[in-house]
Amino acid sequence: MSLAILFALLSSLCFGIGHVTARVGLRTLDARAGAAISVPSAALLFIVAAPFALDLSQFSAAAAILFAVVGLFFPAVVTLLNFRSNELLGPTATSTVSGTTPLFALVAAALLLDEKIPARAAVAAAGVVLGIALLSWNPGGVRRFSGWSLGWPFLGAVVRALAQVGAKAALLLWPNPFAASLIGYAVSSITVVSADRLRRSQRMRATPQSFIWLGITGALNGGAVLLMYLALTAAPVALVAPIVAAYPLVTLLVGAIVLQDEAVTLPRAAGAAVTVGAIVYLVASR
Repeated sequence: MSLAILFALLSSLCFGIGHVTARVGLRTLDARAGAAISVPSAALLFIVAAPFALDLSQFSAAAAILFAVVGLFFPAVVTLLNFRSNELLGPTATSTVSGTTPLFALVAAALLLDEKIPARAAVAAAGVVLGIALLSWNPGGVRRFSGWSLGWPFLGAVVRALAQVGAKAALLLWPNPFAASLIGYAVSSITVVSADRLRRSQRMRATPQSFIWLGITGALNGGAVLLMYLALTAAPVALVAPIVAAYPLVTLLVGAIVLQDEAVTLPRAAGAAVTVGAIVYLVASR
């Protein structure tokens, strides 16, 4: 179980940094073009590693199909939604709304997997959501959080939660996190490239800098997904989802250093304390 917690924490770290690198890469590209670079970059890494890391000894066709179904939506659709939200709201606001993922994940796990959700998991999930809300507190920027723009990260949170539950169900049949990542990213790559090719408007041209930053984003997100699946293989959704969802704390800290557009305020400091406290409570109470 301790390894599952470590994997979940590392996944959160990678997701958080990936939001910042995506913001840099999207300075010259839109969401669909960015996803068409980022997701296939991660898929290529998994394909290169497959001869050395893929174990087919416990192969399950049902699990492989479920991994592929999950791959239609995650990371493909979630990446498109998050990149679009990054364009409209910025990385911190995107991570804020995305922080509601554990609430949806806990409900879905209880309904679809018949997981028993302990009270401490519900409290920790609520604490993470509250902490993330405080992290993004910006009284002077209310307009940024209104209108249809909020729908992008909100829908991304729902899809991400369902994907975690779907992946957990498949991993119960075939406990192979690498296969889950490889199949999911292969299907997702087809999805995002097709979405970019089917656009009617003129495509934006990628610069060498955008290729580099979005390639890094793909590697970070791919690593985050693999680590999350490793955690889900060994632990229930109720433990993994709240820990992974704490990545906005990383986004804020790294964004303040790299992008230099996030001031450290009292509400954000309180948000950091609440988020970390919720995760510590979840882990320590087991």
